[in-house]
Amino acid sequence: QVQLVESGGGLVQPGGSLRLSCATSGFTFSSYVMSWYRQTPGKERELVALISSGGGSTNYADSVKGRFTISRDNAKNMLYLQMNSLKPEDTAVYYCRRQEYWGQGTQVTVSS
Repeated sequence: QVQLVESGGGLVQPGGSLRLSCATSGFTFSSYVMSWYRQTPGKERELVALISSGGGSTNYADSVKGRFTISRDNAKNMLYLQMNSLKPEDTAVYYCRRQEYWGQGTQVTVSS
């Protein structure tokens, strides 16, 4: 079965960095567009970034452009999100997604 397992969240000070990982299994990872979403209480999940199946094309939400980088390792079936220059408004639960499948999420808290 399809499994998506996020890790790497935590508490970081404003201006800091975190790298999220999403370990996948149960499908041919290299065949699918993958994406990262985030959600804060009371709000809908919002798209943060997506990456093409081969990794050659990426798209970002305007709010994270220039600070976040999505990448993938198709040999390892892994998806990543490098987050730099973090701001308090980046605080959210971050989810890995493949079509209708979602991971359980990992909490990112940006606070001094």
